[in-house]
Amino acid sequence: MKKVVLAYSGGLDTSYCLKYLKNEKGYEVHTVLINTGGFDEAELTAIEERAYELGSAKHANLTIVDKYYDKAIKYLIYGNVLKNNTYPLSVSAERVFQAMEAIKYAKSVGANAIAHGSTGAGNDQIRFDLIFQTIAPEIEIITPIRDLKLSRQEEVAYLQANGVEYSWEKAQYSINKGLWGTSVGGKETLTSNLPLPSEAYPSQLQKEDEEKVTLEFVKGQLVAVNGKKDKPSNNIVALEKLATAYAIGRDIHVGDTIIGIKGRVGFEAAAPLIIIKAHHLLEKHTLGKWQQYWKEQLGNWYGMLFHEGQFLDPVMRNIETFLESTQETVNGTVTVSLKPYHFSLDGIESKNDLMNTGFGQYGEMNNAWTSDDAKGFIKILGNAQNIFSSVNDLSYD
Repeated sequence: MKKVVLAYSGGLDTSYCLKYLKNEKGYEVHTVLINTGGFDEAELTAIEERAYELGSAKHANLTIVDKYYDKAIKYLIYGNVLKNNTYPLSVSAERVFQAMEAIKYAKSVGANAIAHGSTGAGNDQIRFDLIFQTIAPEIEIITPIRDLKLSRQEEVAYLQANGVEYSWEKAQYSINKGLWGTSVGGKETLTSNLPLPSEAYPSQLQKEDEEKVTLEFVKGQLVAVNGKKDKPSNNIVALEKLATAYAIGRDIHVGDTIIGIKGRVGFEAAAPLIIIKAHHLLEKHTLGKWQQYWKEQLGNWYGMLFHEGQFLDPVMRNIETFLESTQETVNGTVTVSLKPYHFSLDGIESKNDLMNTGFGQYGEMNNAWTSDDAKGFIKILGNAQNIFSSVNDLSYD
């Protein structure tokens, strides 16, 4: 019997794929869930039990949270990556790593094929297929939902016809949770004008009094929250717990998909948004002008390529080397105020703060140059535009 490994999440799409591949195609289906921080032990156990109920021959839960942080999230923070100045790659980054681990698992168990539950109208199909065909081009890729062009209603109907209870109401919202945020898709995100209802988001408002939080960074990495030191992945979880009580981090990302159509998806990413903004503020104090400029350019490129599934392109390793080298002086503590539905950055303290010098204070004092120095500098600085204006007889009316 042919063996297929299914990248499984326990959701509607992969539940359908499991049942379909076993019943209609006669595969021995092995399921694997790659946990990038979205599941606790109870949830993992429940998903494993569900996989066996649906007919999985063998199920594996592989947790790669720290690997995911070290190989991906760390660089998304270094690059202050927000797709379209909005989205912290909550799902797009984890999909790449789920794909890499799933295909490695398929090779390890000698699978003839690997399957995923992506449709033909989104980005995930490209992220999965690109990784699969790069790492193991000899393994066949099977995508039932894409190939059959199924609607969510048809998936639910098939499962119910095969004795699997699945609520259509539950299926209306697609929620993907990971260490770096949660995506929320539903009927509203298929429109251009409707917002997601508040209850569609996984976290609801619990606190209304303002709360201050301190974030300590060492070489660009979050090493402590409120003075409590821990590894960065745990600090992300700790901050997320504090911030989601204020329902912080909700937004809707609108962007150009890899296949050329516009896409819209809701997300909740309290800790990612706070960390990126706090890290960026600290960099404004501790990095030079041109470091910040080139980080912005390369961080944007890094995020775009990552988002579009090009993580294995060698240029990504080059950009990571640059980003990491910029973080030597990104040390200090950022104070953040948490408030209902939003946050604000209060300020930073750092031994590398470039404002704390004896050279001068902006708009106030100049201690390291004279008035004549300033006049001479300004005169020479204006030479190029003065010459251009004179040669071209420009009047600037």
